[in-house]
Amino acid sequence: MKPLHLAIVGATGAVGQEALELLEKRHLPLASLRCFASLRSAGKSVVFKQQSIPIEHLTPDAFQGIDIALFCAGGKISKEWAPRAVDAGAIVVDNSSYFRLDDRVPLIIPEINSHALLPQHRLIASPNCSTTIMLMALAPLHRVIPIQRIVAATYQAASGAGMHAMHELREETHAYIEGRPFERTVIPFPYAFNLFTHNSPLTESGYVEEELKMVHESRKILEDDQIRIHATCVRVPILRAHSETLNVTFHAPFSVEDAYAILRKAPGITLVENRAENRFAMPIDASGNESVLCGRIREDRSHPNTLDLWVVGDQLLKGAALNAVQIIEYLQGKSKTEKIHD
Repeated sequence: MKPLHLAIVGATGAVGQEALELLEKRHLPLASLRCFASLRSAGKSVVFKQQSIPIEHLTPDAFQGIDIALFCAGGKISKEWAPRAVDAGAIVVDNSSYFRLDDRVPLIIPEINSHALLPQHRLIASPNCSTTIMLMALAPLHRVIPIQRIVAATYQAASGAGMHAMHELREETHAYIEGRPFERTVIPFPYAFNLFTHNSPLTESGYVEEELKMVHESRKILEDDQIRIHATCVRVPILRAHSETLNVTFHAPFSVEDAYAILRKAPGITLVENRAENRFAMPIDASGNESVLCGRIREDRSHPNTLDLWVVGDQLLKGAALNAVQIIEYLQGKSKTEKIHD
């Protein structure tokens, strides 16, 4: 396997930092690594394999000689710089939402739809964290009996809003306990010991953008525009790892036993539950865990052909950085996942 000349854009952010750790842990062969961030990070460095890598800022010639550029810096940066990276000869793996619904850009979860990634693709999108965590559990079931409708409710951690939001939640929690005033700058509402509708923009439809991402991205990844999807996304005072309850109607009866049997063998899924103790997966179980945790599968007795599932996944890992790194591994022929189908 030829070592890569790799660039990470947004290397000092929460997802970029996780990507660096994963690249080191998973031993992807690198010929060189360049790390980019905003001008605020000028003069800083990151540590990779015990070496100090200086932080650079983006310039028109930043991607010369780069094989793959991993973007972890948000849609505004991806919109401007990802096409420049492609023009310079790099393949771009983009964690932002900007290109996800572009018909020319594959939206990839390697365990699910790596077949959609073709040799001519130079720009590849990684899905929204909530979409990825949901589909890791649902795609294996959908391949057996197609899904007709999904009703999802998410309980999303501060990590989804970035490293500064995680820091702010810690600081606000200390202030709340100590009875001190706290001036927040990242999250718009009181966050410690509170929850609220996801703080992405509210659209005229009444859905916030995060909910619409789950709808449209899921249909694209599963290659089924007929699936009816309804989502309610909530921000909860958890540092990292999103939780989801999924009410799923299939086109035919699907037994609880069969669902467990399928997910027990599904790549990237770990079943976590102890029914005798009423103990199912929690964010503390998923934080730092590369698997998506699933359990509490039960029949919805109020509606035919419907199951209810509980799913928890680390937003910074499989929800973002890990999925992107797995795409890079797949491009290099070093995938550590099985595909559901070819």
